[in-house]
Amino acid sequence: MKLVTRFQAAALSTAELRGLLRKAFNAAATRPQHSQERDNALASIETIRAELASRSP
Repeated sequence: MKLVTRFQAAALSTAELRGLLRKAFNAAATRPQHSQERDNALASIETIRAELASRSP
């Protein structure tokens, strides 16, 4: 999975972020432990969650 940056996350709608969060979660769950793809997915999950949290009222 490609790493999602804060800049990229900020440009997406909430619905797009939720869909991307699902994809990142699935990628993290299915990739081998300690692989670059899994590390990218986990980092992307953190970025997406932070962006979603910043949008909460």
